[in-house]
Amino acid sequence: MRSNASWTDAVIDSFEDLTPTVREFRIRPAGSEGVSRHEPGSHLQVQLLVNGKPQLRFYSLVGEPDGQTWRIGVKRLDDADGGRGGSRAMWQLAAGDRLQVSGPHNHFPLDFNAPAYLLVAGGIGITPLVGMAQALAGRCDRSGRPLRMLYSARSEAELAYVDALRHCLGERLHAAAATRINFAAEIAALPPGAQMYVCGPVPMLDAARHAWEASGRPPADLRYETFGNSGRLAPQAFRVRIPRHALDITVPADCSLLDALEQAGVEAVFDCKRGECGLCTLDVLALDGEIDHRDVFLSEHEKQGNTRLCACVSRVVGSVTLDSSYRPDFGSTTCVRSPGHARDDRATSAGGRQTGGQPTTE
Repeated sequence: MRSNASWTDAVIDSFEDLTPTVREFRIRPAGSEGVSRHEPGSHLQVQLLVNGKPQLRFYSLVGEPDGQTWRIGVKRLDDADGGRGGSRAMWQLAAGDRLQVSGPHNHFPLDFNAPAYLLVAGGIGITPLVGMAQALAGRCDRSGRPLRMLYSARSEAELAYVDALRHCLGERLHAAAATRINFAAEIAALPPGAQMYVCGPVPMLDAARHAWEASGRPPADLRYETFGNSGRLAPQAFRVRIPRHALDITVPADCSLLDALEQAGVEAVFDCKRGECGLCTLDVLALDGEIDHRDVFLSEHEKQGNTRLCACVSRVVGSVTLDSSYRPDFGSTTCVRSPGHARDDRATSAGGRQTGGQPTTE
C-alpha cells in the first residue's frame, strides 16, 4: 500500500538505442504544451502491463529537460539477468503508444553547496548522474570546486551517454569497461566536506558504503541510489509460507515477493520498491535455503542473521516462512510495518531519507 500518486496521460514521442541493451525513450505528456523543469536526481513512475498485469516501474530522468519531453534510459534485462518483465514491456512500446506516468519525484536530490563532488556510476546507474554532471559542470568551473565522475560498464559498447558526459566534463570524466573502482583511494583523495553520489548495482553500493564508513566521513555526505534487480544469485521460483494468513505460495522467478504477496491478497506497506526505505521488511520465522538480500537498507549484520528481508527486491533459494505482522483482532489483512526500523548511521538524502536505477532499470 502506497500513498496515492497523481497520474498523467503520456505518449512515447520517440526512442533511440544508445547501446545494444540501453534504449532511451522520450515521453511527452498528452495534450500538454511541454514539461516543467525537474531537479537532477528526479524520476518518473510509469504504469506498465507486465504479463497482462499492471505494474509500477521507476525510471530516472536523464539530463537537463528540453521543455517538451522527459527522457528515460531503460536497460533490457532478460530473466537470467534478474529482469521482471518491465524492460521487455518498455522495449515493446513504439512511438505514439500511450502510457500513464507520475512525477517527476526526487528521492536522490543534489546538494549544490558541497565543496567538492565525486560522481560514481555503474552500468545503467549512469542515468540519474547525467543531469547531475551537467548541472554541476558549469558551477564547478566558475567556483573552482573539484568535480570528477567515475563510470564503469560491462563493455565499452555499454557506456551509454559517454559522449554527452565527455562534452560537459572533459578530463574530469573517467569512463572504462569492466573496471573495479578503488573506493578507499578515491575517498581518501577527496577534501573535507566533499560529497559522493553513487548509482549502480548493489555490490558497487556495498563497496562504496564500506569504504565511506571506514574513512570516518559523515554518513550524510554519501548519497546513493540503486536498482534492486541485481543480486548474487540467479532468480528462481521459491516457496513462501505466511502462518498468520494460512498462506503457502510459490513466487515465480519473474515476480517479486512483494508483488506475489499482493496478488495473493496480502496488502503490504511499501514505498521505494528498490530496497532502500525498509518499509516492506518482513520478519523471517524459518528459512530452508538461502536469502539473496538485494537491498541496501539492512545492515550486513542483519543480512547475515537472516532475521528480516525486504520483500520488494530480495529473493530466496529454497523456501522461507515469514510474519506479515497481521493481527486478526484488527479485522484487516493489512501488513503493518513501522518505518522506525531505519537507523541513524545510514547514508541519507538531504531530506533525511536514504537515497537509492536508478530507481528501476527494467
